[in-house]
Amino acid sequence: MTAMLHIAAVLTPDEVAEVRERIGTADWVDGRATAGHLSAAVKHNRQLAEDDPATLAAAAVVRAALARSGVFASAALPARIAPPLFNCHGIGEHYGDHIDSAIRSVTGATMRLDLSATLFLSDPADYIGGELVIRGATGSEAFKLAAGDLLLYASGAIHQVAPVTSGQRQACFFWVQSHVRDPSQRKILFDLDAVIANLRTENASRESILLLTAQYHNLLRMWSCS
Repeated sequence: MTAMLHIAAVLTPDEVAEVRERIGTADWVDGRATAGHLSAAVKHNRQLAEDDPATLAAAAVVRAALARSGVFASAALPARIAPPLFNCHGIGEHYGDHIDSAIRSVTGATMRLDLSATLFLSDPADYIGGELVIRGATGSEAFKLAAGDLLLYASGAIHQVAPVTSGQRQACFFWVQSHVRDPSQRKILFDLDAVIANLRTENASRESILLLTAQYHNLLRMWSCS
C-alpha cells in the first residue's frame, strides 16, 4: 500500500449510527491512562476503556466491517488486528505529535504494530479542527474524512490530532500486524492484486490471470514474516 491509504465507506451509514449510539452514553476516561511517557505529555482527549461493554459491542461492528473490506485486506494483509478502541476530542482537546509504539501487548501476548488505522465516526461538518495530521517525506498532510471512512498509515509516522475548536470528534482507532512487514513489498502486492482484479473485470484470459495470481502468491510466500 502507499504511505497513507484512504478507504471510503468501511462502515455503512447505519453502522456508523449503531457505533455512535453504543458509545454515545458510555463513560469516557482520560486518554492519558493508556499513553506512554512521551505521548502522555501531549495527549489531551478522552477514550473508552478497553473492557467497557460499549467498546466491545462497537468493536464487533467494526471488526465485521473490516472482514468484508477487500481493499483493507489487500492493503494491510493483516496477520493480527488489535481490538478497536474509541476516542473523543471536544473543544480544546487534541493529541500532539507522537508515534505509535512498535510493540503492543494484546490479550496477554505481544504484537508488532506495522500499520495504524483511524476510522472516522463524526460528520466533518459537526466539528471544527480535529484533523489527523501525518508527517511525510515531503511535509505534513491533514485528513478529515467522512463518517465511516478509514485512513491506514504507517505506525512509525509522526502524527497528531489537531485541536478541536468547535463541536466534538469521535473516532475508532486500532493497529495491524501485517503478514508482510516491509511497506514497499506490501505496495507491490497491493498494486499487483489490483491489476489481477482489473483483468477479471476485463475478461482477460484465464491463463494470464492464473500466471499473475501465481506470482502474487509466490511473492507473498517469499515476503511473509508470519
